[in-house]
Amino acid sequence: MTLLLAGFWPGLAGAAALGLAVGGLVGWPARLAASLGLCVIAGLVAAAAIAGFVPGVAGLWLDGAALILPVYCGACALGALGRHLVIRT
Repeated sequence: MTLLLAGFWPGLAGAAALGLAVGGLVGWPARLAASLGLCVIAGLVAAAAIAGFVPGVAGLWLDGAALILPVYCGACALGALGRHLVIRT
């Protein structure tokens, strides 16, 4: 796991920055279906990565997606929360 984090830290930092920017610009979604769908997809990708269904380079890509997608989703939520707090006051 540490090796994956060491190799994917630029992607993780980029996903966090992009998620904060997108969440701050867009805000909370009007309908939660898309957000819940993305969370379900992130969970399925993480489950497939943990189970090790995909070997080789494709498995490495899957592991990277399993690391990066939740960071992006969390950063989007933080950016949207920040926008909500700024606009509310």
